[in-house]
Amino acid sequence: MTDFPAWSALREASRDFLTPWEPTWPNDDLSRTAFRQRMRRYAEDQRTDQAYPFFVFRKEDNELVGGLVLANIRRGVAQSGSLGYWVGVAHARRGYMTAALRALIPAAFDVLRLHRLEAACIPTNVASTRLLEKTGFQREGYAREYLCINGTWQDHLLYARLCVDPRSGTG
Repeated sequence: MTDFPAWSALREASRDFLTPWEPTWPNDDLSRTAFRQRMRRYAEDQRTDQAYPFFVFRKEDNELVGGLVLANIRRGVAQSGSLGYWVGVAHARRGYMTAALRALIPAAFDVLRLHRLEAACIPTNVASTRLLEKTGFQREGYAREYLCINGTWQDHLLYARLCVDPRSGTG
């Protein structure tokens, strides 16, 4: 809960920047109550090995710059998870999310023992496409009306990275 003020301020300042790429925000999304519920859900998802959310902080001053989540963990024959991420408008295109992904990818494979990481992005989100490709994800396909983003079913480019893929791009 100590991160709530920084999180809510960053999300509010970045609302116009983020909403074209995210699900519709509930009316109370930035409230302390909604944040508390989000933290409880995150804790339960981690406890049940379903998702691992992270905040991303700038190294030099520990300022919150964004977040990412490894979600929809599937075990058994799949051993895979889906990647989601966001960065505040003031911190976009400065390499913070690239560094965060480069730190998360080895942990997803080596610590969580996943075989496959998946990510999807709207075709017009050039920054997201570049981020995925820069961090070793390969485009695998196109999904029509894949996710409801900002109230509209949106087509998405599908990307994946396998544990057997070369580790360059994560170091």
